[in-house]
Amino acid sequence: MKKTLYLDEEEKGLDEALNRGEWRSVKNVKEEIGKHQQYARNTLLKDKRVNIRISSADLETLQTKAVEEGLSYQTFIASVLHKFAAGRSLIKQ
Repeated sequence: MKKTLYLDEEEKGLDEALNRGEWRSVKNVKEEIGKHQQYARNTLLKDKRVNIRISSADLETLQTKAVEEGLSYQTFIASVLHKFAAGRSLIKQ
């Protein structure tokens, strides 16, 4: 008897991308994992405090986006700033 899988929309999208050949294996998995673990460590390293003033509307927007990402708004803001400082795009494609 074949098991029926139920996929949500995100999972369906990933499955379709896999079937279209959009995903490829990396050559050195251990090296890639290590590299991304170091990225995570650097992102989570919090050794300085910054206080800023922003508009209420901007803060509310950031808090809303943080909830959508499943993060606290402070963590979300730190992540956005880290990505910007690292020269990575902040725009989802």
